[in-house]
Amino acid sequence: MAGSEVQVLWSRVESEIQKVIVGQTRAVHDLGVAVLAGGHVLLEGVPGTAKTLLVRALSKAMDASFRRIQFTPDLMPADITGVSMWNQQSGGFTFHEGPVFGDLVLADEINRAPAKTQSALLEAMQERVVTIDGKPHALPRLFTVVATQNPIEYEGTYPLPEAQLDRFLLKVVVPYPARAEELGILDRYAKGFDAEREATFGITQVATVDDVMRARAAVATIHCEPRVLGYVTDLIRATRETPALTLGASPRAAVALFKCSRAAAALAGRDFVTPDDVKAMAFAVLRHRVLLAAEMEVEGRTADDAIRAVLERVEVPK
Repeated sequence: MAGSEVQVLWSRVESEIQKVIVGQTRAVHDLGVAVLAGGHVLLEGVPGTAKTLLVRALSKAMDASFRRIQFTPDLMPADITGVSMWNQQSGGFTFHEGPVFGDLVLADEINRAPAKTQSALLEAMQERVVTIDGKPHALPRLFTVVATQNPIEYEGTYPLPEAQLDRFLLKVVVPYPARAEELGILDRYAKGFDAEREATFGITQVATVDDVMRARAAVATIHCEPRVLGYVTDLIRATRETPALTLGASPRAAVALFKCSRAAAALAGRDFVTPDDVKAMAFAVLRHRVLLAAEMEVEGRTADDAIRAVLERVEVPK
């Protein structure tokens, strides 16, 4: 499968998603990048911006198994991973899978649960294995966590630990829709659509898990010239030298930016990475991996502002 074939595949999936999602073009694109790059996504936005609906639509378009975990303050780690229970008939313990065993796992409002429960996803996200009573249990090959969170200034939320944040390939900000898009949402409801009833979605399965795995393999072959690799390296190193950030990006962030740039190139129908692919993915890859200086926060600046300044300062290869 070439880059152009990957583009055609995701275009079909995207067309189905757009039957229920109005706008949010960037979020849909970046979700596709994460799926093709084999990473996990953190969606941040206020309630009611279709974050959950987006993941449900994706699962139906790809015929992928969908699991939802509603994070609450009293959620326990075993509620996520599963437990071993005594089986009287067999005279031994039987493992009962938790909701983490799915192709697409929606960790809804992940920052509503304390750090201990959030961390239950760490091994699964990093190793794609869950260990219960010393025995490893492999997760599905497509296993992708899409976590949603409300902005941390909202009441009753817990900031994610740094180690947990770093496991997410991308952090995608889901904004309020534009006026025309919001009007389009109401128009769809007026015509019978209902986000609570999947029967009204009208989504057709246009891809299989096998298709996605072949696309992932194709993305892994996308060519990246040394000068573009150098650009990725320079960007990452520049985040460690800017006074606007007290913590710059790590080598793991460089790998993430490289992988996402290849996936973005494939979604554009190309078999090679350009500096524009790198620039386009820099915000989603880096915004949760850097720490803004306190004085910048006081001035109302954001991590995106600091990343934008780095992009403007680092020379783009010709």
